[in-house]
Amino acid sequence: MCERHDVKRSEFARAVEQEFGPGYGDVVVRDLVLVELGNRTAHEALAAGVAPRDVWFALCAATDVPEQRRHGAGLPEPR
Repeated sequence: MCERHDVKRSEFARAVEQEFGPGYGDVVVRDLVLVELGNRTAHEALAAGVAPRDVWFALCAATDVPEQRRHGAGLPEPR
């Protein structure tokens, strides 16, 4: 995801699925506690109004997603 791009929740969901897979992505979003987001899960942080972009980057940092896969993930393919 581009750092200047305002990430939509649908883009966040697509990025999670692309990076972690449809089953494991749901587990990561609902169960992994992210210290960077106030000891909340990604699901809790999104529900509390944290920007999906910030949640995505916190999730990437916590799961050691390589830097090159953090930007652009979840964005629709150009037509």
